[in-house]
Amino acid sequence: MPGRAGLSVSHHAAEVALIGCAALAWYLTVSGLADMSAGPGTMGLELWGFLGVWTLMMAAMMLPSLAPLTSTYLRTIRAVRSPRTRGIRTTGLVLGYLLTWIGFGVIAYAAAALAALLAQDAPDAAPWVGAAVLAVAGAYQLTPLKDFCLRHCRSPVAFLLHVSGYKGRLRDVRVGLYHGVYCVGCCWGLMVVLVAVGVMNLAWMAVLTGVIFLEKTWKYGPVLSRITGVSLIVFALFVPAHPELLPGLVMSAPM
Repeated sequence: MPGRAGLSVSHHAAEVALIGCAALAWYLTVSGLADMSAGPGTMGLELWGFLGVWTLMMAAMMLPSLAPLTSTYLRTIRAVRSPRTRGIRTTGLVLGYLLTWIGFGVIAYAAAALAALLAQDAPDAAPWVGAAVLAVAGAYQLTPLKDFCLRHCRSPVAFLLHVSGYKGRLRDVRVGLYHGVYCVGCCWGLMVVLVAVGVMNLAWMAVLTGVIFLEKTWKYGPVLSRITGVSLIVFALFVPAHPELLPGLVMSAPM
């Protein structure tokens, strides 16, 4: 019993550590982006610099919802009793998970660069494109594929059965990659919204973080997912008449 109690404490410690990392990532993100405009573009960064900022943002937004699954995963590894080993294996899982979002960050970089070009070269069309992007993201929230990926994130049993056969030194990285693919499948639409409203838009980052966390952990998460989808579609209807709602697709007026 004492051994089990110790393992339980360690698993909760892993959750606390991930939430602590997310809080640190939020602090660094706010410190770095608070004085930047939420307008279109890649913040003046080249690809590698953008990916560094994007990874920090994903750590802030996604690690809270990853914490419960990480704790469950460690609970299944009964042989892992050393705190150092648990720390290494948790790090491997988180690294693999973030690698999937870094991969998506390449797409986000291209989308942000295109948004800047659209805002500069076709300002009249940009709001309509933005409205279409919001509508597509909202419609995706209502699809069976979204439900399938969300079920994976909410119910780790099938996930744990699948990854239980992973072997080798990089097994935990593979576990993180496997889960990350489903997470990207679940949340890519919301991240596209983030590009439309401005990649460095801290207010939208906070809202989307709350939605993602509740979708994955709250018992009414699937209902919230659908409400979010409908809300995005309704929001899209107002964008053509009020393009300022999407600063990620509107050039700032000159001073």
